[in-house]
Amino acid sequence: MVATTELDLSRLRRAFHRYPEPAWREFHTTARLREEVEAIGVDELAVGPEAYDPDDRMAAPDPDSEEVRRWMDRAVEQGADEELVEKMAGGNTGLVAVLDRRGEESGADGADAADAADGPHVGLRVDIDGLFIEESADEEHVPAREGFRSETGETMHACGHDAHMTWGLAVLDAVKRSDFAGRFTVFFQPAEEVSGGGRPMAESEYAAGLDALFAVHVGLDHPTGEVVAGVEEILAMCHVDATFHGTSAHAGKAPNEGDNAMQALGTAIQNAYGIPRHADGMTRVNVGVAEAGTASNIIAEEATIHGEARGETTELMEYMKEKLSRTLESAAEMHGCTADVEVVSESPRVDSDPELAGLVADVAAGVDGVETVTERAAFGASEDATFLMDRAHREGGRATFLIVGTDHPTSHHTGTFDVDERSLPMGAEVLTKAVLSAGEGGGASEGETGAR
Repeated sequence: MVATTELDLSRLRRAFHRYPEPAWREFHTTARLREEVEAIGVDELAVGPEAYDPDDRMAAPDPDSEEVRRWMDRAVEQGADEELVEKMAGGNTGLVAVLDRRGEESGADGADAADAADGPHVGLRVDIDGLFIEESADEEHVPAREGFRSETGETMHACGHDAHMTWGLAVLDAVKRSDFAGRFTVFFQPAEEVSGGGRPMAESEYAAGLDALFAVHVGLDHPTGEVVAGVEEILAMCHVDATFHGTSAHAGKAPNEGDNAMQALGTAIQNAYGIPRHADGMTRVNVGVAEAGTASNIIAEEATIHGEARGETTELMEYMKEKLSRTLESAAEMHGCTADVEVVSESPRVDSDPELAGLVADVAAGVDGVETVTERAAFGASEDATFLMDRAHREGGRATFLIVGTDHPTSHHTGTFDVDERSLPMGAEVLTKAVLSAGEGGGASEGETGAR
């Protein structure tokens, strides 16, 4: 059976692009995804707190904060269903969609029926959050010129998650139209940019028993027409926050009476970059945000740092995390201050399974428009899809993280980032073929897959 999608991929991607929302505030996005999934028709649909345990979230905002409520209200104003938005109160966004075809093969009986009932569980993970970046209004920027630039004024899909969601829906639609025999689960994961949503999705019942899991990213300096079948060296990472508490004093009259949180912050930053590298492999550390002080004549009473550490292996990340935490605490003590240090999120190192990556390479080679298939490539960054990949591997399944190339005019995480929409049907077809092939053929050998 030919497996195709009838969804308009460009229309979908542009609709998502207009309303980017940050981690754990993807209220309008989730509502739109639910509408699209319900139109496709699935056997199970779990939204927000139905899809995972909210206590498993990382980097989650204060559920009672005015900032979260602002994004909820904005989503409703933009047309999201108010009852659904309230269901996600506190930032419990995202959803899981399931097609369960186990036992539905026509004419199956006896051993054949048992095999059908035990059909494979195949998963696809796509992320849904945007970034706090103001999108370019320059006429040379295609979303601005063609009228689908971000409407929030403060956030942007500057990493291609709008394309990822489009692929998730396209593959769901195509698999629904195929003769796939098994269980297919699409994880529309929130909060990837803060490494917050991977763990709760992976800990949920929906991730149990995955025989094959595909995670995907667009671009990453790979051009339109290239597919990387499986990445390696997805770095383990952690986000670490620290608040330094000191004692305020008059900077001119009595500076000796203060305990300067600003000095603690400065020492912490300097010493963080001085953490020794490790002989066992590559490590990284960075302080990306630092805030302190209220006026030039006041000894700063409080300061905050948002930093991160990465490692080539999970063990190396743990080494850096421990060193960074100790450095922050020691810097506070040196200046008579205290420090509250919190690891707000983290993710492990997991590599793509070579056999499943080989399957992706095989199917990608037959997709129209794909000119180069690279079986393996180093990732060099971090991704919390590794939580789902790790669970699949631990339970005897396979997982791969693939890249579908796209010509992007500027780098990811910039105000002029954009996706070459020619990559949308290519990515949909590669993923659909991979899912069907992982599902024991499931229709992939009986006709070409495609998207428009």
